[in-house]
Amino acid sequence: MNSGPSGVPALPPDAPGDNGPAVSRREFDVLFESVRTWGRWAAADRGAWNRVTPGHVQRASAFVRSGTVVPMGLPWNTRTGPDNAKPALHYMSDLGDVAAEEPSAYKDFIAADYHGKGVSHLDALSHIAYRGQLYDGRAAHAAVDSGGARFGAVAALGPLVTRGVLLDLPAALGVAWLEPGRAVHPGDVAAAEKALGVTIGDGDAVLLRTGRFRRRRDLGPWNADEASAGWHVDAVPLLAERAVALLGADGDSDVRPSPVEGVHSPVHALAITAMGVPLLDNLDLEPLSAACAEAGRYAFMLVVAPLNVPGGTGSPVNPVAVL
Repeated sequence: MNSGPSGVPALPPDAPGDNGPAVSRREFDVLFESVRTWGRWAAADRGAWNRVTPGHVQRASAFVRSGTVVPMGLPWNTRTGPDNAKPALHYMSDLGDVAAEEPSAYKDFIAADYHGKGVSHLDALSHIAYRGQLYDGRAAHAAVDSGGARFGAVAALGPLVTRGVLLDLPAALGVAWLEPGRAVHPGDVAAAEKALGVTIGDGDAVLLRTGRFRRRRDLGPWNADEASAGWHVDAVPLLAERAVALLGADGDSDVRPSPVEGVHSPVHALAITAMGVPLLDNLDLEPLSAACAEAGRYAFMLVVAPLNVPGGTGSPVNPVAVL
């Protein structure tokens, strides 16, 4: 393997447009060990969120200039479709027609098996194990059972306020969207940073826009489990070197099909299990792309407040960018 940033093993670049290069399991395991941060933080189940200090929050607040607020959560999706195999539930539990007293009340129920493609959500550190281990080397079978997670639960994360960076690849490359299966490599990051005038730094939340929902709007839905644009594993050493706290995307961060033999979600394993970096999946980044283009900048304050679910492996979430 070639040497990447700071001597971290890197993978050779491929021709643009496909999800290569193919990566062997042995190469992947070497890469996993090279970006691992196990034992770094006392509050291990917060992982890379330990990087975000009050100073990072103050820095993020300096990017609030116009006061524009941009939410990124998808509408609650209750319809089965090619990209929503597990539709959310929503029904009325009280229509105000039971009690005779005023005022009348209207209540509803919501639920979701949210780890899929239909709900905007946060993956906590208990969500992904590799070789039987969660982040920090915790045995997955001992840490997670039918009662939930005793390590790496979403409740341990709490809210996050930090600088967000929109890596808007279609805007940087002058295309409407990246085609499903298109992998994002370190060279794409460098090109996007130059084109967008932004540099990823420590404690940042990096949001990758591939144009998924622009393409879906124009061409219709498809099965994103089979084909989606996203990070190739050869970009992860760069993200590790930059000491990011959070990764998010309008997909689930992984390019699909996976370029790694026998590993269906390699970026999930590298980010969550090796680096302790939670993931935001299925964000609607189209409004944020427009807002950043109008503002002429791609950095902002990001607020993420997952539900406080003890034992939860993640949470539905509606992150907010403030420009």
